[in-house]
Amino acid sequence: MRGASFENAFGGAPSFLRRRYTKDLAGVDVAVTGIPFDQSVTNRPGCRFGPRAIREASTLQPYDPPYGWGFDPLGDFSVVDYGDMAFDYAKISAFPAAVTAHVRQILNAGAASLTLGGDHFITLPILRAYAEKYGPVALLQFDAHSDSWVDDDAERIDHGTFVYKAVQEGLILPEKSVAVGIRTVNPDTLGVHIIDAPEVHRIGPSAVAGKVREIIGDTPCYLTFDIDGLDPAYAPGTGTPVWGGLSTAQAAVILREIAGLNLLGGDVVEVSPPYDTTGATAVAGAHVAMEILCLWAWTRRK
Repeated sequence: MRGASFENAFGGAPSFLRRRYTKDLAGVDVAVTGIPFDQSVTNRPGCRFGPRAIREASTLQPYDPPYGWGFDPLGDFSVVDYGDMAFDYAKISAFPAAVTAHVRQILNAGAASLTLGGDHFITLPILRAYAEKYGPVALLQFDAHSDSWVDDDAERIDHGTFVYKAVQEGLILPEKSVAVGIRTVNPDTLGVHIIDAPEVHRIGPSAVAGKVREIIGDTPCYLTFDIDGLDPAYAPGTGTPVWGGLSTAQAAVILREIAGLNLLGGDVVEVSPPYDTTGATAVAGAHVAMEILCLWAWTRRK
């Protein structure tokens, strides 16, 4: 549950960062969990295999502290792999409430959740659990799509409308929320601040991080990273690839330089390994998840 791991990189159980698999959350700071769901990807299915691929890619990381942070979150905090959420794939209508209950159990145990997806719909029921505990939060979203298209049908399960529903349900504070990397048309972003991909390229990642910090301030926030926020050159294994996106280098700088946000938890979604035989997309997802863990730990080490 704490400390470095020294298994062979090519062997051992592929839990996230070689953490212990356990359902016992006593004394746990962060529970990493997978939600292998891809009901509503726009184009290419397969992100139900995302949690497995991210875990496997992460097994290269737990031997040394993450470069540049100056501390080791695995040494300072108790981090476990809580396993994947089990659900009845034949009862899709029951899925949203199951996700909320799953994350609620983690939060009620006093841990934060770090979730591996799964399509982007999962963020909506996760936010419901966080709003129950903390009230409305700021949302920091990395994505090619704003996911704020109008959807007033409460029964629909759609990865492209989770932000719309989160605003309508009062789960997030749009005036304190930011979407980074957007590069598809949506006429109404519901008051969420947009830093689109062209702006990232024009002003640079450090300036983007500064804008994010200025908008969110000290508001408790939740971070969701859709892997299609990255350009397909860096993350081809995703359901809805859109060119002109962030590079992994830009994303790494932005994530590192928003340190200090009051981050409550986060997720990485839409890694679809069948469309990337190199594994680069899963590697990017694993590094994003590690950065989310470090951002969470940074605040709590103060």
